[in-house]
Amino acid sequence: MKTLIPFSLFLLFTSIIVAQPNPKYALVIHGGAGVMSEKSMTPEMQKEYLFVLNHALEVGDSVLSHGGSCMDAVVGTIMVMEDSPLFNAGKGAVLTHDGTVELDASVMNGKTLEAGAVAGITDIKNPIALARTVMEKSEHVFLVGKGASQFAVEQGFKLVPNSYFYTDKRYPQLQELLKKERDSGINDKHGTVGCVALDKSGNIAAGTSTGGMTNKRYGRIGDAPIIGAGTYANNATGGFSCTGHGEYYIRLGFSRDISALVEYRQLGVQKACQAEIEKLTRLGGTGGVIGLDKKGNISMEFNTSGMFRGFIKSNGEKQVAIFK
Repeated sequence: MKTLIPFSLFLLFTSIIVAQPNPKYALVIHGGAGVMSEKSMTPEMQKEYLFVLNHALEVGDSVLSHGGSCMDAVVGTIMVMEDSPLFNAGKGAVLTHDGTVELDASVMNGKTLEAGAVAGITDIKNPIALARTVMEKSEHVFLVGKGASQFAVEQGFKLVPNSYFYTDKRYPQLQELLKKERDSGINDKHGTVGCVALDKSGNIAAGTSTGGMTNKRYGRIGDAPIIGAGTYANNATGGFSCTGHGEYYIRLGFSRDISALVEYRQLGVQKACQAEIEKLTRLGGTGGVIGLDKKGNISMEFNTSGMFRGFIKSNGEKQVAIFK
């Protein structure tokens, strides 16, 4: 026997289906904050950076628009920047005091609060992918050095020689800083790359990857791989990825503190990021942060003269920028 649905109910069901908005998504990225000016960057250099930033956004947008997860979007987007020699992550990472490359990365799942991080990586092409694997395939959150590489091999990662990460511009930078250090004790700070994504399911993920600071020594680790400092994500508050002088970000518990401002003081994501940057400035630190909440609201805040940054949304809104 067939069950007949009254026509009025049919119209009601139809109107509900039609009235439902299309699922929204958004993605925001950074490629490091620091002292930069339009005078010091040629138009050709700016064009190169903007091209890679646009490409990274397009990769993330492709994942999200086809219903992919926020974690897939974050990792895929960051890998684009890790593979570019323009940024201080992966291929373009800065050199340590000893002239080698040591890489750090982390990811966090805002739905489950699961996280993965690696530090002191010398032989893995894409540390952000390894950080995700630590989160998904191990019982731990944070692996470092040789142990992280051993885990990577067991999970099927291919090792690369440390020389893979070298680029022509990084060696002169190191030599210049070594001279400055001898003359005045100055140790330069450099940015990182990061991404935060909101997918169609309403989930948020964040990730950060870096080579740290030029001329670092003694096994120094910055904020990028530390959950709650350089990276944090919680569906209820938002996702955040930081760049700047890592020691200050660690001391502030920077990204977790932003989440707390949203959760406990009910600040919007932009005001929360601005408030945390103000704390950073008062301490004497420099850098920036990107943030994204479950409604797709985006923040890109920094207290330096510039930050490589950009975002893209499902409604077609898009922006890439370098300077203030």
